[in-house]
This record gives sequence, C-alpha cells and structure tokens, in this order.
Amino acid sequence: MSATAGYDYDYAPVYKPTTAPLDQSNGHVAANGARPEDEVAATAGEGAVQLKRRVGLLSGVALIVGTMIGSGIFVSPKGVLERSGSVALSLIVWAGCGILSLFGALSLAELGTMIHKSGGDFIYILTAFAGDPPARGGIKPVPAFLHAWTTVLLLKPAGLGIMALSFAKYIVQPAFPECGDTPPVPTKMVAAGCICLVTFVNCFSVKLATRIQNIFTVTKLVAVAVIIIAGMVMIAKGHTQYLATGFQGTTSSVSDIATAFYSGLWAYDGWNNLNYITEELINPYVNLPRSILIGIPLVTLCYVLINVSYMSVMSATELLASEAVAVRFGNHVLGPAAVLISLFVAASTFGSGNGTTFTTARIGFVAAREGHLSEVLSYAHARRLTPVPALALNCALSICMVSLADIGSLIDFFSFAAWMFYGATMLALIILRWTKKDAPRPYKVPIIIPWIVLLLSIYLVAAPIIQNPQVEYVYACLFIVSGLLFYVPFVHYRLRLGIMRKFTILLQLMLNVVPTTYKDTTQD
Repeated sequence: MSATAGYDYDYAPVYKPTTAPLDQSNGHVAANGARPEDEVAATAGEGAVQLKRRVGLLSGVALIVGTMIGSGIFVSPKGVLERSGSVALSLIVWAGCGILSLFGALSLAELGTMIHKSGGDFIYILTAFAGDPPARGGIKPVPAFLHAWTTVLLLKPAGLGIMALSFAKYIVQPAFPECGDTPPVPTKMVAAGCICLVTFVNCFSVKLATRIQNIFTVTKLVAVAVIIIAGMVMIAKGHTQYLATGFQGTTSSVSDIATAFYSGLWAYDGWNNLNYITEELINPYVNLPRSILIGIPLVTLCYVLINVSYMSVMSATELLASEAVAVRFGNHVLGPAAVLISLFVAASTFGSGNGTTFTTARIGFVAAREGHLSEVLSYAHARRLTPVPALALNCALSICMVSLADIGSLIDFFSFAAWMFYGATMLALIILRWTKKDAPRPYKVPIIIPWIVLLLSIYLVAAPIIQNPQVEYVYACLFIVSGLLFYVPFVHYRLRLGIMRKFTILLQLMLNVVPTTYKDTTQD
C-alpha cells in the first residue's frame, strides 16, 4: 500500500467567532450548538475546517494505484506460495485477490456516490444500521462503532506497523549480508523511526506530505517496472523451469487457501482508500467508479507479472527461505546493482506508510466527528489544518504493534479482522438497497457482486477458525467485542469524564488544535 499520490490536497479554513463567552471558572467554551453535557474545549474561537474538492480522475487513479502497491507485493509472495503449495495455485490466488478487490471496490463506488461523506466503510455501516441522520444511542450504531474502534485502534496501526517493518527490513538487510534474517532490534528501531517521521510529515503539512508521496510513487513504479522487465528478459532466455512445476504440491486444505488469500489481499489493501476522501473528490459520481475500473485491474496485472518474474529465477524453496523476496530476486538478476532494488522497495514502503498514516487520520477524524470516538480526535491544527490528535494516536499505537509482533502474525491478524468489516460493508450495501430504494444512485453495481464479496468474506473469516484455530483470532474477536465496554457508557449514555475535558484542554493548548465541522459540497 501507498498513499495520496498525484494530486494537490488543500484545506480551506473558515474561522467563526464563538457566540459563547469564555467560562473563566473552568477555562473552556461550549461548542456551537452543543448541550452542556456535550461541551468541548476550544480556544478563543471555534475553527471550522472545510475541505476543497481537488482530486480528479487521474489523481483518483494515482491514489488507488499508489495505496495498493507498497510493501505487500515485496513481502507477501512468500506467504501466498507457502500456503497455496504450488506455483500455479499461487498465481491463481493473486489473480483472485485482484478480482475480489475489484468487486469490493465497485460495491463501495455505489455507496460513495450515494453517501457523500468521507470515512469509507465506517460511514456506510453507520448509515445502513443507524439511519440517516444516525441514531446517537441504542443498539443501531453498535456495528459502526465497533468498526471505528477496531480500525482506528488496531487495524490501521497494524497496517502501518507492517509497512514500517517492511521498510526497515529492506534498509537493514544490506548492512547485515551475512545474516539470513534481519536482526530484530535494529529492524524495529528503524521501523519506529519511520513511523515517527511519516507522522511528523503529516502533522507538519498536508502539501508537504502529498509532494513527498508523489516522489515515492514514481520511485515505486520504477521498482515495479524494473522487476517485471527483468523477469520477462529471463523468461525470454529460457528460464522457465520453476514456472513449469505448475500445480505440483498444491494444498487441499480449505484453511490454507484462505490464509493464502490473507497474504495476497494484504498486498491489495488500499482498494477502498478513495472512499475515505469522498469529500475531496471532484465529481465523485463519475470519477469514483472510473478510478476504480482503471486502477485495480492495472495493479492486478502488475502483481501477477511481478510474481511470474520472481518465479522465473527463484525456486519455491528459495523464495520461501527469503525474508525480502525482491532483494533476493535482484541478487539473481542485477548482481551488484541489486542494492538499488532495496532502495526502491524501501522508498515504496515508506510511501505506503505515509499514505496509511494519512488515511488512518481520516477514519478517526470522521468517527470522532460523528461522536463515536473521543471528540478531540476530530480536532485539527488551527494554522496547519492537519488532524494532529488522530495522527499522534496512530503513531503511538503503530509503534506498539512494531514492538510486540512480527510481520507474519501482523498480516494474518490484520486480514482476519479487516475482512470481517469488509463483509459488514457489503451487508450495509444490501440493506440500503431495501431501506433506501428511492435514494439517488448515480452508479449502481449489480446486486450479485456485493453478495459474492459478502460470501467470500464469510469464508475468509470462518475457514481458518474452523480448520486451524489460532490464538490470534481469539484475540481479534475479544478486542472487537471489548469495544462494547466503552460504547455503553461513552456513546450510548454520553458519559463525559471531567479528566477527559481537562485532557482535551491540555491537548488544545499543547497542540494548538480546534474543533471542526462538515458541510456537504457535492452540488457546489
């Protein structure tokens, strides 16, 4: 995955003078229109951030391609091949992952052209289960809350942790050529440094973050082109003995096939990222589905060709023994120049980390704006207009992920929990077809497509649990359900702790952040 490549992202700040006097007794101002129990801390005025629509068709395609091509294709081939058991089945899995991602993205295109808010899966689940406008309590908002709870606190930090570890492996490995595996301590230190750096960039300036992203996107496309061209040259020279093994060793385990899809789908993750910025997309009715139909097939073609290139020079045994598949490929094909592959891949994964950081902030930002997470997460820097609190939270959680887990367990953990909610989003689309039959749908996907994605989501979640239960799956389920312990008091009953109010004020003073508002500008 990578991120916001190829477009200029802009904010239009609007500052409104507060109508409420400063309360000298407790040092805070009531948010505009809020009831006493919903008061939030503010500075001398209430800052409203309105996002401009600056992302066109080409930028949308660049966003999808940039977010999808990242660390996964340089790390996941090992996991896909190991679990599928054969070269031929692994290539089928890679193609199948692309088709599944395309079907899921097309379903989200309908939701994104129908519901104009950013936030992606969260806002769609909220609308389907809690109504529009959504209920602010009871059982209806629970699915959306659990999505926000799990995504912001677990899935996205795990995703950034995976990419930071991948970045670190490709940076550290050339310094330790004698080691089979990269040393864990320097690897995790470099990964933590990567997380802090991309967080700082996104806090400091949105324009700086997007400019850096553009540079790294070009770099990753060069890396992909080098690998594909080199592989095709080797095949033209007759290096097809490893590809000729075909289906030899193919697994018959349903669970293994599901976990093979986990590894492959991790490389495709990012197919839904354009929906996170719907509020900034120019003419989303047209550009959202078109961007998907161009971007995802392009990535699928690249992924299949990259895997063919890997297997043109590497046996299954050698590929499975490699922690950094692309570097090993470079050693075979490029010789001393293989170090360039390490640099290219490191740049790609760094860009992915930058994009994941940006996307995570959007999810937490919108969820907090809807009252499902701490309101301070919906605040933005008064001058730089970046969601600093949400970015800081993601940074801290991602570093924890890097410290506690290896990359293999993170990928399985991430994919298992993520596809639970992707399935919930497909169910949301099916529900909205019945509850909002007359709602305008500029783009409408055939109903069979979300049903296919929903059924495959159920399979991907259930098969490993039934055939090969692991403790990670139990932890994921327990974490998701534990969100109810926070939902009941803080969302349903709207409990406001005095210490949180003081903490919010402290963050405002330290970070210079202010509340934000939303305005639908789709028809503007």
